[in-house]
Amino acid sequence: MRSWTLDDILWGQFDADKVDREYLPILKAASVLEHNGASYAQYLCSVFHDNPVFQEGVRGWAVDEVRHGVALGRWAMLADPSFDHPAACRLFSQGFPVDLHAENSVRGSRTGELVARCIVETATSSFYTAMTEVSAEPVLRAVCRHIAADEFRHYKFFYSHLRRHVDAEGTGRWPRLRVALGRMAESEDHELAYAYYTANAGDTPYDHERFRSAYARRAYAPYRRHHIERSTAMIFKAIGLRPYGRLNRWTVPLIWWGMRRRVERLRRAAL
Repeated sequence: MRSWTLDDILWGQFDADKVDREYLPILKAASVLEHNGASYAQYLCSVFHDNPVFQEGVRGWAVDEVRHGVALGRWAMLADPSFDHPAACRLFSQGFPVDLHAENSVRGSRTGELVARCIVETATSSFYTAMTEVSAEPVLRAVCRHIAADEFRHYKFFYSHLRRHVDAEGTGRWPRLRVALGRMAESEDHELAYAYYTANAGDTPYDHERFRSAYARRAYAPYRRHHIERSTAMIFKAIGLRPYGRLNRWTVPLIWWGMRRRVERLRRAAL
C-alpha cells in the first residue's frame, strides 16, 4: 500500500478561523516528538543489530514518523507563523538525546523494548484518532487521520515482533506489565513535558512541573470513552491479557473516570 505524502494534503483548505488555540500547543509538541523518530530508529537498529528484517521495518517506521513531524510542523506554522518547527526539533534533540549505539535495550530485554514500543503506538494512535474527531480545522483533520492510521499499523508491526520475542525469551505477563506501566509514567514525566517546552517556550527556563501539567491538561482533553476502550484493549494485548475480557470491562471505567477528573483538576489549577 502506498504511503501518503505531504502532497496528498490539501494545504490550501487551511482555515485559520477553525484552529482550536487550546490544542495548538500540544500539536506543536507532537510535531517535535514525531520528527525525532529517526533517532529512535537508530537506537532500535542497534538493539536489534542481528535482525535485518526488523531493522528494515524500523527504517520504514522512521520515515513515517519524520513525515508525521513535518506535516504537523507545517500545519502548526500555518496556525502560528511565529512557530519555528526546525528550531524546536533541534532544541528537543539536544536536550533529550537518544543513545544511538546502545547494545542492549533500556527496558532490560528485547521483549521489554517491544512492549514499550506498543505502548507508545497505542498512545499515539488513540491521540490522533481523538484529534481527528474533535478538530474543526479541515487540514488538521486530514493530517491526523493519516497519522492515526499509520500509528495503528505501527502497533501491529511492533506487536508481531513482540510475539516472536515473548516465545523466544519466555517473558511473562508481570514483567511485561511492569514495562508497560513504567513506559506510560516515563513519557509523561520526561519526554512529553520536555517536547511541550521546546515547542512552546524554549526561550525560557525549563520548569518540569509547569510543562508536565500543561501537556497533560491539553493532551487528555480530546479523549472520549471509546478511545480509552480501544487503547486499553491494545495495551492488554501487548502484555498478554485478553483485550476485551472481564478485566478490561472493569478497568476502562476507572481509567476514564481518573482521566476526566485529572483534566478537570488541571484545568481549574490553570485558571
